[in-house]
Amino acid sequence: MGDGRGFLYGQVRGIDGELYDFGTKGSGRTPYSRGGDGRLTLKGGVREVLAAEMLHRLGVRTSRCLSLIETGEGLWRGDEPSPTRSSVMVRFSRSHIRFGTFERLHYINRKDLIQKLLDHVLEYYYPHLVNQEEAYLQFYRELVQRTASLAAQWMSVGFCHAVLNTDNMSITGESFDYGPYAFMDQYDPKFTAAYFDYSGRYAYANQPVACQWNLQMLQAPLKGLIDPFEMESALAEFDRHFQTVYRERMLRKLGFEVGLDQVPIDVADELLRRTLQLLWETKVGYHDFFMALRQQFDRSWRDDPNLIFNQVANEAPPEKTDAVDNLFQQWRQFYHQVLNSLPIEEIAAIEKRLAQHNPTTVILRPEIEAIWEPITEEDNWQPFYELLERIWRSVL
Repeated sequence: MGDGRGFLYGQVRGIDGELYDFGTKGSGRTPYSRGGDGRLTLKGGVREVLAAEMLHRLGVRTSRCLSLIETGEGLWRGDEPSPTRSSVMVRFSRSHIRFGTFERLHYINRKDLIQKLLDHVLEYYYPHLVNQEEAYLQFYRELVQRTASLAAQWMSVGFCHAVLNTDNMSITGESFDYGPYAFMDQYDPKFTAAYFDYSGRYAYANQPVACQWNLQMLQAPLKGLIDPFEMESALAEFDRHFQTVYRERMLRKLGFEVGLDQVPIDVADELLRRTLQLLWETKVGYHDFFMALRQQFDRSWRDDPNLIFNQVANEAPPEKTDAVDNLFQQWRQFYHQVLNSLPIEEIAAIEKRLAQHNPTTVILRPEIEAIWEPITEEDNWQPFYELLERIWRSVL
């Protein structure tokens, strides 16, 4: 396992105290290029810049792009009109080491190097675990938690990564390498972003399962250093970690918090169940729904549930049935109950959460194509920079 077109150039310690790796994507062949040219199309680079900035703005732990440099070469690709423009991207992330890095050493039967690599990982990326009892096991437990949290972050923002093999999983629990990704328009658990994912292996709803499977595969190279039973016990906590973060993030998109003086867990879960059912049945846009909630929320909703989401109700598809209408009314009533279970002083905090967690701009496929067209036809980058600016202004 390896990177077909990535070179690591250096590391810096940020003013935030974190270590960042700087590397290029698209700068040429590596021993793992598998016959490819090791290059990156300009469109692919533009897409990755947008994905990284959008996810970063939405609170997803992600790599980011320092620069994108056009090379002047022409590339031939099966999924783009060719020849297409070439680029080199400089990316920075919290680590270049992936699950696959360990798998490769396991494949070539270098157990001694596995331990050496794991010691390096602890020293540089998990220094708080160094010299602690059962440090290797604690590393695996924390990685399970970080990976589950990352999957929950993707799911809450409606993001489908599309290529979740073990070589695209970072040992720091960070998202990176955005190829055929997509933010889904309407809520659809079976949504796939990659045109080649015919079986739905990496469909939106399958992302937590894929991450869990990758953690399972990591156990093979680590089993000589960590008790397999203990790793299985740690992995069994994945679902709990995932659900905790997913619940918290989704509830904030609805304006609420889970807690003793906030919304109880059972009420939160019921509200989320009703919300996802509503999104599925009405086919209202996933991001449109939460953006409308942010824009239309009003203090008067505490007084009359019929005032809740008036415009969204009116914009529901014309083919809506009585059953769908009843579902909407039931959702309104339940949201009204949750709203009234909190003190009136909480209204300002609800408005703030809605603005912090529901963006006014999301880069769906049409938005990306709209900014790429002037680049390819006129070399006009202004719409690209304007979109980046809207992304940064999209949440408080």
